[in-house]
Amino acid sequence: MTLAFAQEHKEEISNKPCLNQRDNSEIKHAQQGFYYDVMNGLQSPKKSLEAKYFYDETGSRYFDEICQLEEYYPYKTELRLLPKVAHDLNQILKQRVHVVEFGAGSVHKIRPLMDGVSAIESFLAIDICGEHLEACCMQLQSEFPNIKISALEGDFNEPLTLPESNQAYMGFFPGSTIGNLTPDQAQAFLRSAKTTLGSKAWFLIGVDTKKSPETLHQAYNDDKGITAKFNLNILQRINHEFNADIDLDKFEHYAYYNTGEGRIEMHLVSKEKQSFELEGETISFKVGESIHTENSYKYHPDEFKALAAKSGWHCTHSWLAEKNMFSMFLLRAGLE
Repeated sequence: MTLAFAQEHKEEISNKPCLNQRDNSEIKHAQQGFYYDVMNGLQSPKKSLEAKYFYDETGSRYFDEICQLEEYYPYKTELRLLPKVAHDLNQILKQRVHVVEFGAGSVHKIRPLMDGVSAIESFLAIDICGEHLEACCMQLQSEFPNIKISALEGDFNEPLTLPESNQAYMGFFPGSTIGNLTPDQAQAFLRSAKTTLGSKAWFLIGVDTKKSPETLHQAYNDDKGITAKFNLNILQRINHEFNADIDLDKFEHYAYYNTGEGRIEMHLVSKEKQSFELEGETISFKVGESIHTENSYKYHPDEFKALAAKSGWHCTHSWLAEKNMFSMFLLRAGLE
């Protein structure tokens, strides 16, 4: 695998080491962070777990399966939109750019851009699931040998310092992942990304739109139960990493559209009164008590443009999929 960009600048990239540079202390630190967040979330009055912990190797595989489901419209709709976006970007971008994808996952979405945008000089993929990311980037490098491709394991919400370059950076954040953040968190992320990418930066971002509650409900409650397995896997990950004894059969997946908040909420609901041990601590549940595992906020285009503007970006171009099912925005760093 060619990790040229990251290897050439590994001393300058100050998030976390490249995958092949991680040592046991880094792995231990990441596990400690996971443990702290799990204990803090499960011991809170309203129990919750952070959605970023869905994406271990198994969770990433489940999410890839979700993206192929008939009910899950965001993935397929965005993929159909991306060739048009790439065609337009090829006209818009007059100089070479380094692309940085936040929360890159299986790096499927970058392919239409690499196929259609001649300005792309290099690609840096950042994701919390290192092994999965590295395997995907190896395949990507074989498909696009003339583009420098590198992988970085890390949390996209954490600060990241990129090497200085005469060429602009372009952030890439597809898949409506920004919807997993509350509006305040989304603003904080956009401000952080602006600092990371620099004053000349572009930012291409996918945003899911508000639509009928029935369509949204179906997207997060598929008939095959893959989303339920994806949701429950976060408990299996806790069992695996901390030798816990959580009985997954005592929880059920529950997702609904909260119209007042404009978001899908995903929960794991306890079917009965129960408790389990986690590193010597007892975690107890009442019947019907839930763990809030994910939000997915939806935005009208004008709502998202306003949020971006508050974060120091201005929208130069936008794209809407058929029937307004999904949107993409090209942002430019600007004066606030």
